[in-house]
Amino acid sequence: MTRKKQNGFSLAETLASLAILAAVGGIVMSGMVQLMKTQGSIANRTDMHSSVRSATELLQQEIGQAGRVSLGSPGANITLQAAINAGSGGTTSGFTLVASDGSSIMVYPNEVLWVDVGINQEAVTVTGTASSPTAFFQNNHPAGAQVSALGAFGTGVVPPAAAPTSYPNGSTDKVLKLYGDINGDGNMVYVEYTCVPGTSTAPGTLYRNQMSIAAGAKPAKDNTMVLLSNVLWNPNDPNGNVVPCFAYQVQPLGAGYCVTDVAVTLTVQTQNKDQQTNQFQPETKALLNVAPRNVVEVYDTASLVDPLRAQPMPASVTALLP
Repeated sequence: MTRKKQNGFSLAETLASLAILAAVGGIVMSGMVQLMKTQGSIANRTDMHSSVRSATELLQQEIGQAGRVSLGSPGANITLQAAINAGSGGTTSGFTLVASDGSSIMVYPNEVLWVDVGINQEAVTVTGTASSPTAFFQNNHPAGAQVSALGAFGTGVVPPAAAPTSYPNGSTDKVLKLYGDINGDGNMVYVEYTCVPGTSTAPGTLYRNQMSIAAGAKPAKDNTMVLLSNVLWNPNDPNGNVVPCFAYQVQPLGAGYCVTDVAVTLTVQTQNKDQQTNQFQPETKALLNVAPRNVVEVYDTASLVDPLRAQPMPASVTALLP
């Protein structure tokens, strides 16, 4: 008599299969958890990179624009509204400028304007007030004569207060001060970047404060001006010296100085702790050679050709520096 063959697995085989399945499942789950932590770390660092890159790109752009002088909106033709009759010996006269597109025009005392073209062209220095400007004219000029402000502000990046410049209330290692047509829209503005470093447990802040150069007072810093909220102290250099947020290369220009290069160094940390190390991850971003191109150009021109191209700092900007 033939015994019938049994189908299925024995208890021992089943238990062995379950053990193998559990081990494989554990390995897969461990790998997935590790992958999720790695992805979280990458996302965390990517967010940090994105925020600090946006801030440094803005800094680089605005330092490059610092010192630009504009009378009106881009492309507008600026002219005299009424004729100037200087007579034979010249005269001090009030004047009004108009823009071809109707945009507002800003002039300030001590600004140098170039009036007219051809043999009647002359450089005049604005006197009076910003609202009622005057100037000494040596030549006659018809209504509609072209007017421009050549050159740039030599102090578009305000030189530091430290020697050798000794600019009262100038830029510092933590406060970068600049002004001019920063946004390229014809509006003259004053901008302050303030770096307030902190620690890993209490990170600091990078602020950007912008106002018109004619503003009567500087707005107090608030949360709407925050560019970065995770700023740390920069690591010391190889010699153990403190690395500042902002450093300046200064050159003599006329009776004063100008900044021809700005170094920006910012250290930030991730907003969240790394899932693998349970620590905040720091990173240092350095821009070592950011040149304010308008200032550099006027430094070269004023030093070699025409000192009038270096426009003086408006008194309204001086009042905003403290």
